[in-house]
Amino acid sequence: MPNRLANETSPYLLQHADNPVDWYPWGEEAFERAKCKDKPIFLSIGYSACHWCHVMAHESFEDPETAAIMNEHYICIKVDREERPDVDAIYMNAVQALTGSGGWPMSVWLLPDGRPFYGGTYFPNKPRHGMPSFKQVMLRMAELYREKRDEIEDEAIRLTAAISGRVLLESEHNQPPSTGVLEMAYQHIAARYDRRWGGFGSQPKFPPSMTLELLLRMHHRWGWKQALDMVTHTLDRMMYGGIYDQIGGGFHRYSVDGMWLIPHFEKMLYDNALLLRIYLHGYQATRFNRYRRVVEEIAAYVQREMIAPDGGFASSQDADSEGEEGKFFIWEKDELREALGDAVNTDLLFEYWGVGERPNFEGKFVLWVPNSPELVAGRHGVTVEVLEAEIEKARQILFDVRERRVRPGRDDKVLTAWNGLMINSLAQAGRVLGRDDYTGMAADAANFVLNNLRTPDGYLLRSYKDGQAKIDAYLEDYAFLAEALLELYQTTFDLHWFEAARDIVERMVALFWDDEAGFFDTAEGQEMLITRPQELMDNAMPSGTSGAIAVLARIGLLAGESGWLERVDRVLERLGPAVQQYATAFSYLASQLDFVISQPKEIAIVGKRGSPDTEAMLDIVRKPYRPNQVVALREPDDERAAEVVPLLAGREQIDGVATAYVCRNFTCQLPVNTPSALRKQLSR
Repeated sequence: MPNRLANETSPYLLQHADNPVDWYPWGEEAFERAKCKDKPIFLSIGYSACHWCHVMAHESFEDPETAAIMNEHYICIKVDREERPDVDAIYMNAVQALTGSGGWPMSVWLLPDGRPFYGGTYFPNKPRHGMPSFKQVMLRMAELYREKRDEIEDEAIRLTAAISGRVLLESEHNQPPSTGVLEMAYQHIAARYDRRWGGFGSQPKFPPSMTLELLLRMHHRWGWKQALDMVTHTLDRMMYGGIYDQIGGGFHRYSVDGMWLIPHFEKMLYDNALLLRIYLHGYQATRFNRYRRVVEEIAAYVQREMIAPDGGFASSQDADSEGEEGKFFIWEKDELREALGDAVNTDLLFEYWGVGERPNFEGKFVLWVPNSPELVAGRHGVTVEVLEAEIEKARQILFDVRERRVRPGRDDKVLTAWNGLMINSLAQAGRVLGRDDYTGMAADAANFVLNNLRTPDGYLLRSYKDGQAKIDAYLEDYAFLAEALLELYQTTFDLHWFEAARDIVERMVALFWDDEAGFFDTAEGQEMLITRPQELMDNAMPSGTSGAIAVLARIGLLAGESGWLERVDRVLERLGPAVQQYATAFSYLASQLDFVISQPKEIAIVGKRGSPDTEAMLDIVRKPYRPNQVVALREPDDERAAEVVPLLAGREQIDGVATAYVCRNFTCQLPVNTPSALRKQLSR
């Protein structure tokens, strides 16, 4: 018989609906039951694309003997971390405090009131490599709960205190934003750089999109060649690694090795959003067409495979198919040879994709590019252009073969925050590359979120699936969506997007801002947990606080809202020392610090949209890498635009042609109406 999870919409929870475990979803019913029965709670947190979550489910949660132990001794709760980042953050902090590390699946043992007393991640079904079995841990924790309740209570008090801190804005450690903070941050980043394979640290390696963005900003600010070299080397190694899907485009979540070779095969929407953005910015800064190609391939992958049935972007694609990790993405050598046949130069392509005598993953091959195209072409006596033509033919052949395989599962729920990240990146790509189709994808997704993930009174919801939107949105949902809408405005100059962004920002400040502590991740009055989470570090995604600072810093300039800009300054002053010492953990926030201290340019353009003179001015603004600016535009007779966007107030055309006003700190230079004059002002 299905358990209570059968009534949920989360694909992850539904994966466990037929377990013999008597699972509860997170909610009052489970906690009341635990108190009534005086049982501890076993909390399991994961997500649908997680390979090791599947392994633990097959080994333990589908096993009747294990389930009997769980049902007898515990009230068992399953949580989709993507739906409930607040619950995930709190108990991840507890597990990290206990063990020094964390991950998913996450296993946490709680008192009936929700306070943790023990935790870990994956536990095997049998003792292995010095690790106890899951059944052993379950029985031991139940025994301790029965017989040593005082010790359990003491541990719960200690753990809860350890994870309940908050950052106060007023502190002796406050440090005004300055270039000195960025210079120290750069030294910490450079010290961790992998000179051979790019990226930072050893293995496993996660795509460091936000750190690369910060380095690109440092190169833009100071012209440091080493900063740009770290960016381009890492972008190259990632796009040529197995972490990048060489056949279908899009990035897998991380590589288990230091060479970007063997991926953990799931694909996440947020990773691809952030990677699309950094490759786009890399293209702007270098004009390397290989980066533009990656942008286009990620966008094609998203359009092809990541649009949810009702609209919006789906959350993830699974690592597994037919019960095997990576089966959809890997190849046997004979299979490749048979598929390619005589259509292409197989020997040339085998060297290009690293298909040698020895398979690199469980008897098969993950395709990657171990040597540069120039080197491979030279060894075979052909030009790079000939090699590229062969690659394109082979990719199409292998793509068609792969499409006949059983596809990995897809998590179709639409998350507001993650959609915000992808909308943001596609909107930027649309304007930089002149791709109206990318802008259209972004606008369609934005409309879906605004129409389906808002309550009738205008507040955001977190998750949508099967016609149901639920869960009050978190700080990251408000922040990332508002950022995205602001980028859509700066791409289309449609006032609808600006007005929607402003409305969301106003609600965000009202719901999540605290004058003493800055931004919390949950709204005032949202469900009470054992502590109110405040995650400040940028992990796989920017923190909600970093996203909030990003949108406030920009919309504050366009809207002339000094109160929003003051909040930005207060948070950056408080977190400056953390940015300086732990740069890779605060990369997105550090980029906002760079934005603020650059005295960003406020650019107002008056001209007819689509006319050659206006487009020429916009090209000057958009085509190069110009990270520290905001842009607004109105047509000469559009009085309402000047009312909605205060930066446009009082701006007029000169001599009947498109005219630009470049301002800083709300003080403007003389208006200009030629592209060359605008370029000169922007280069100062």
